[in-house]
Amino acid sequence: MTIATLALSLSPPKPTPSSSSPLLPFAKPPLPRPSPQILCCSSSNPLAQTRNPTRCCARRAAAALIGAGIALTVMGPSSAAEAPSLLGSSLQLSEPSNALSLPTWAIHISSVAEWVTAMALVWRYGERPGYEAWKGLSWGMVPLLGGAMCACTWHFFYNSESLEVLVALQAALTVIGNATMCIAAFRVYKSQGRSGF
Repeated sequence: MTIATLALSLSPPKPTPSSSSPLLPFAKPPLPRPSPQILCCSSSNPLAQTRNPTRCCARRAAAALIGAGIALTVMGPSSAAEAPSLLGSSLQLSEPSNALSLPTWAIHISSVAEWVTAMALVWRYGERPGYEAWKGLSWGMVPLLGGAMCACTWHFFYNSESLEVLVALQAALTVIGNATMCIAAFRVYKSQGRSGF
């Protein structure tokens, strides 16, 4: 193949008159829509190539999370300060002895992410006709999320004594969140047409 042939094959297509747009005689034709079944994963398996792309991405993400969890578990109760020395780096971080280990941080962060996901799913469920009371359950979960954020913030700053107000705030938000979840669950129960109270 010559360079001229290669250049012609790589050049963009020339504009053609469009019958759907009389004001723009040289408008570009619309881009073709991708097929609903996009090739997933570069696998030679024909069944893997016709999978739902969302499911494929979810499987890849799950595999990455499981791999990270295994790696953190294998590292044991090492803290983030010990990780560079395990990896052979000369950078030494100094953390206090009460710093959370990497697996503990992974659990804290994944728990908060899971709670936010649950709130979103409950809200979506509440958007269905006849299930509007479920949105109240999602609102009832907010104080508990605030308590979780207080705990993560306090741990992020190595359980600093100057931030002990966060511990009290977390406790208060937990009590309030338990009450709001109870009230919201009762409202969901009543909205389903059940009686008994």
